Amino acid sequence: MAQDSVGLPSDFQFWMHKLSVWDQASTLETQQDTCLHLPQFQEFLRQLYEALKEMDSSAIIERFPTVGQLLAKTCWNPFILAYDESQKILIWCLCCLIKKDPQNSGESKLNSWTRGLLSHILSTFRFNIKEVDLFTQVLGYAPTDYYPGLLKNMVLSLVSELRENHLNGFNTQRRMAPERVRSLSRVCVPLVTLPDFEPLVEALLTYHGHEPQEVLWPEFCDAVNEAFLLKKISLPASAILCLWLRHLPSLENTMLHLFEKLISSERNFLRRIECFMKDSLLPAAACHPAIFRVVDEMFRYALLETDGALEVLATIQVFTRCFVEALEKENKQLKFAFKTYFPYASPSLVMVLLQHPKDIPRGLWHQALKHISEMLKEVVEDQTHGSYGGPFESWFLFVHFGGWADMAAEQLLTSEAEAEAPEALLWLLAFSCGPGAGHQQRAQTMVEVKAVLRCLTKLLRSPALSARDLQAAAGEGGQGAPRPPACQQLIRRLVLSFLLWAPGGHAIAREVITLMAQTDAIMHEIIGFLDQTLYRWDHLCVEAPRSRKLARELLAELRGQA
Repeated sequence: MAQDSVGLPSDFQFWMHKLSVWDQASTLETQQDTCLHLPQFQEFLRQLYEALKEMDSSAIIERFPTVGQLLAKTCWNPFILAYDESQKILIWCLCCLIKKDPQNSGESKLNSWTRGLLSHILSTFRFNIKEVDLFTQVLGYAPTDYYPGLLKNMVLSLVSELRENHLNGFNTQRRMAPERVRSLSRVCVPLVTLPDFEPLVEALLTYHGHEPQEVLWPEFCDAVNEAFLLKKISLPASAILCLWLRHLPSLENTMLHLFEKLISSERNFLRRIECFMKDSLLPAAACHPAIFRVVDEMFRYALLETDGALEVLATIQVFTRCFVEALEKENKQLKFAFKTYFPYASPSLVMVLLQHPKDIPRGLWHQALKHISEMLKEVVEDQTHGSYGGPFESWFLFVHFGGWADMAAEQLLTSEAEAEAPEALLWLLAFSCGPGAGHQQRAQTMVEVKAVLRCLTKLLRSPALSARDLQAAAGEGGQGAPRPPACQQLIRRLVLSFLLWAPGGHAIAREVITLMAQTDAIMHEIIGFLDQTLYRWDHLCVEAPRSRKLARELLAELRGQA
């Protein structure tokens, strides 16, 4: 593009001459000449914008001293404003001249003058700017005095007219025509990041007509969403919700932006992911079922595409936690039934999973987990519940509230040891491994886990605990048939939980992890487990200072090594 801008100074003289001729004469020949040159002039404007956007306003004036005259003459030419994208590119050029923090009176005057030109372009939606000029001159006002106020009043006037549309309903005499709303949204595409226009952008987004099709220009919605994602615009959450409800690509791009943010920020803490989530406004917007369903579907595809990657699972759980918090804040009395959010799930199961463990007495956690396991098992293994979508839908619902599976593992390790581990909790752990396992594979996983738990229970009573004993109890390095990867991952999580809770586990934790972490993938898995455990304990207000201290120390050390 730099090569294109080399000839701009000489082109300036040519187009300044042309604009002067077109401005001074209104003969048929002049109009024909104007129309003949419109494509070339639009291309010149495009090249000019590419050059201006790389400079601040001071550098622009220094390199192109007559740029103001040229743009002003262009603003008054109706043929240019009406041609193709010339009006939009012209507005882009004018926006480059505005300095957000003027340092002296000269820069303030330039800002005011530029706002006057923008007011003129917008005036086609309200009234004749020449009449305004004449009126203000009679009153004795200088352009620097009235242009900023004029722009503000013009924006407020358009905002008022858009809101009258909503209030007047089918009173067509006082409604802004849909064509004007669409044209206005198109004009605003390059203006969305200017603070002066934020009220108008909000009014357009919250505009509700009675047209069967969307009236806002798609590029306007794209521009607003991009400005929101890049923090270049400040709009209320209600306006962003309207944007996503009326323009699906904006919502999808917001989700993709969130995924890119999570991927680019390697080794994210869940607390940071939670900040990303809340900052994106997605959990709050998802209180509307239509938004929730789109977001949830994109999480579903991400889960399928990554074969259930732990990072995606953790992100879904963080999103769900934030969503439930937002739902509790917004809906003291629910506006929508939970069936509208999870249409493929058993409503009674959803209600049970939605319980916050913190609201259940700690002594009753075992009973709550058993109830969840029995309900899931009934839906998954009883064919009469086919209406709930089968094993995958039940598993996908369960991973939204994955903290229950981690609680089941801790319950099996820390509760008073029974003769045998409860079958319900074992089934819940086996099911949490993934939806692909059938009844037989889940049964085999339960057998493996039960054997490991039996060995770990014996080690709890051992006066001296060694890393090799724990490795043997977990069946690592044994001669038997290799376990499925999901089962191996589950047993590693049990061992890590044992290290955090067992009195003798703290002394050997580092050695055990060194023996376990034979690959980068397993190291990454262990880091994720520790982070998730600390995050869950924070939300459950778990009081375990020694276990917390060990988990934090291990997490910091492993992140330093990764």
